[in-house]
Amino acid sequence: MSKKGVLVTGGAGYIGSHVVRQLGEAGEKIVVLDNLSTGFADAVLYGDLVQGDTGDKELVSKILNDYDVDTVLHFAAHTIVPESVSNPLKYYWNNTCSSRNLLECCQQHGVKNFIFSSTAAVYGIPEDGIATESSPTAPINAYGTSKLMTEWMLRDLAFASDLNYVALRYFNVAGCDPETRIGQSTEKATLLIKVACQTAVGKRDHISIFGTDYPTPDGTGIRDYIHVEDLASAHLKALDYLREGGESTVLNCGYGHGYSVREVLDTVQKVNGQPISIIEEPRRAGDPPTLIAGCEKIQQLFDWKPRYDDLEVIAETSLKWERKLQEKLKAS
Repeated sequence: MSKKGVLVTGGAGYIGSHVVRQLGEAGEKIVVLDNLSTGFADAVLYGDLVQGDTGDKELVSKILNDYDVDTVLHFAAHTIVPESVSNPLKYYWNNTCSSRNLLECCQQHGVKNFIFSSTAAVYGIPEDGIATESSPTAPINAYGTSKLMTEWMLRDLAFASDLNYVALRYFNVAGCDPETRIGQSTEKATLLIKVACQTAVGKRDHISIFGTDYPTPDGTGIRDYIHVEDLASAHLKALDYLREGGESTVLNCGYGHGYSVREVLDTVQKVNGQPISIIEEPRRAGDPPTLIAGCEKIQQLFDWKPRYDDLEVIAETSLKWERKLQEKLKAS
């Protein structure tokens, strides 16, 4: 275990908080930087929480110095795809410009290891529905482009300095901490399983299927869903890899197989024990029929073995968390 500090930006958010918890359980010295615009202070179960912006170079430099940081895990970002289409400059400012400022601070303070939260959105719409790390990058929205631009900055900085990085391209993240300590609490979330579980507990009156005429077995879109606990463990594997001298790399994070929207909703209804209201609507622009991860590289390089590759488990943990949120709401 390194005695150096680990800075986690966006560590109060959905994915970041699960990674912070696993880092804490592993005994790491953690400091979280989060402006709490979409994160939650009570989701940070380990380390110190500093409230502020990733793009604040003076604050970031102070944290890197005070905590003797040699590793940064960077999650802080806006992540709502439709919003990135309607307000692209918000995404380029927060996701790209702030990342640039963070990287400058890392360079000045000699940070050695950098793990970046990237996205499958960098692939756009792959021709055959399967994206490997060698697939062309062709994002179709500002969210995907803003993340890809940060990957490019990391690539170029790693070439010009001693910093090494792992960029993890997430597919569809779902599920929550199996012990229901933390979970997906983001307001106005658009993730299918989150919305389905909100519908199941009565927070929403229905869920929509956007497109039932895709060239898939049941006509609905197919996606690769990865449990947040498995995704978090991939970050710890990435940290070990970099500390052991691993070279900079880009890796997909998924399971290598997918489920259709109908299959997901059927599973949520099954674990819920009763049906939910479903409305069929036309396709949304830019939604690929199928998007599945080619993920052999991460399994081979990290010996990463998912523990929660089960749609029912993903749905059950999500529903448990949603019920907990609903109980809190009623009690308040």
